[in-house]
Amino acid sequence: MFEISPTEWTAILLSLRVAAVATLVATPLGIALAWLLARREFWGKSVLDALVHLPLVLPPVVTGYLLLLTFGRRGLVGGWLADHFGIVFAFRWTGAALACGIMSFPLLVRPIRLSIEAVDRRLEQAAGTLGAPPWRVFLTITLPLALPGVLAGMVLGFAKAIGEFGATITFVSNIPGETQTISSAIYSLIQTPDGDTAALRLVVVSIVIALAALVGSEWFARRATKRLHGN
Repeated sequence: MFEISPTEWTAILLSLRVAAVATLVATPLGIALAWLLARREFWGKSVLDALVHLPLVLPPVVTGYLLLLTFGRRGLVGGWLADHFGIVFAFRWTGAALACGIMSFPLLVRPIRLSIEAVDRRLEQAAGTLGAPPWRVFLTITLPLALPGVLAGMVLGFAKAIGEFGATITFVSNIPGETQTISSAIYSLIQTPDGDTAALRLVVVSIVIALAALVGSEWFARRATKRLHGN
């Protein structure tokens, strides 16, 4: 019951790899976009905000199909990347990371934006009047104060990426050892005779990973908050 097979380990490690890469790549873009939405007023802001959150309301299969049309070998972007740089996303683990990153992006951006909006702008203005350039104000004032939200967003994005299924299986299929994550492995096992035990093991592993991520996020967020308040 509790003996994890090599195939299951492969799916677990691939899921962790895909989720970690998706989160690390999406975080800088998420921080920049969250700051833009929190600190700037511009024409089309509501449209941009809607686009950011669109993956939450679209069926995941639709998102996966759009990724296939865009980043597939014959897609508008995917064909160009493959021909000029040899970069291929479709049916590769990198494509799974791309799909997971897009699906988890709204959950990453939202907490960061709320944290940046909660930062006292008078502190930023004071630093600016003392001669600090905008980039330094952001790195030394805004970002440290918004750190709990950044950590929360990263963990939510990571947890979402671990459990992503619809967009991933549509875009990169379910190839063992290459694109078969925990979710797609469970999907395959429940359709296989005598696969219920292995599926249950992966379900337990998924729950453990998700709980560990949430507990770790809370711990890091509390440490960051205490540090910022000098406790």
